[in-house]
Amino acid sequence: METPRLLLRPMQATDLEDLLRIFSDPKVMAAFNSTPFDPQQMAQWLQRNLDHQTRHGYGLFSVILKANEELIGDCGLALMVVDGAEVAELGYDFRSEYWNQGYATEAAIAVRDFAFHVLGLPELISLIRVGNRASRRVAEKIGMVFLSEFEGNGRRYWKYGIERAVRLK
Repeated sequence: METPRLLLRPMQATDLEDLLRIFSDPKVMAAFNSTPFDPQQMAQWLQRNLDHQTRHGYGLFSVILKANEELIGDCGLALMVVDGAEVAELGYDFRSEYWNQGYATEAAIAVRDFAFHVLGLPELISLIRVGNRASRRVAEKIGMVFLSEFEGNGRRYWKYGIERAVRLK
């Protein structure tokens, strides 16, 4: 997929080093209330996402900045069980030096449209750690609305969502 500034392509095993630049950054990992990944944790995370992509036919995209061909983030879909139902979560992670430049919103719009127009998914959610206002703004900019606040894995989350029927009106 392409946007005016970005190329989104399925994540690959060869993205490991570039992804480690993102997930070893304490600023990025603060959004998850987590410590930076080491190379082994990054490899496990990447393999889980590649397995998801194989199993479900969709997953995370590596986000490449067209201007310099650098991998600056990821954005995509993960199937999960929330409130007893399977639903696709739209998520995004970007290198901190690329924050607040609209890249997450641009990528998330492309993934949202892919989910609805190509995959035909009925709805999407985003689970955002309470306090992560930047991610909340991205969710709102792509048309998601606040649904609830809940606790999971010892953390508080905001649940945002959008339905395909609402988006396609």
